[in-house]
Amino acid sequence: MRILVADDHGLVRETIAAFLVAEGFPEVETVASLDEAVAAAAASGSFDLVLLDYNMPGMNGLNGLEKMALANGGQSVAIMSGTATPEIAEEAIASGAVGFVPKTLGSKSMLAAVHFMLAGEVYTPFGFFNQEPGPGVAALSPRELDMVRGVCAGKSNKEIARDHDLQEVTVKLHVKTMSRKLGARNRTHAAMIARTLGLC
Repeated sequence: MRILVADDHGLVRETIAAFLVAEGFPEVETVASLDEAVAAAAASGSFDLVLLDYNMPGMNGLNGLEKMALANGGQSVAIMSGTATPEIAEEAIASGAVGFVPKTLGSKSMLAAVHFMLAGEVYTPFGFFNQEPGPGVAALSPRELDMVRGVCAGKSNKEIARDHDLQEVTVKLHVKTMSRKLGARNRTHAAMIARTLGLC
């Protein structure tokens, strides 16, 4: 099975690809834009599944979905997003996507979604179309948003503390609280979630 992961955020793209390879999918390619995705399909033939970021360069809303589906010979193309609304997800499915995959999915759910779509089924996460917006992002304080930007930039607690004239122990506390609100397991996961949500 050949899978293409198309996302302009390198951390997201490589994390998903590495996870899929580790779970037994040896042929996983990555690209950073719609044009690169179309070119990859033209160069090496149709992929069994394409995971297409809704917000990456060249997408132009769901026009990119149609363009990729055509380039992929009608094979499965799914939309990924960290910010798309249920309305956009529904429109994507109606436009021919074989799934809508939130980037905040847990690893087991992501794996199940990929298997489901490769089997020819249409995937949407249970309860997604009826959910209320989560409180995590709205609950972040201005100071915690500063921490988000520092973590995204790959800075240490010491560097963030220096940037904002804070004690390192204070930064550590803010980062811990910020990670909890985002539902992140660690700093790297927090940066990944923040990027998909457009916070940095």
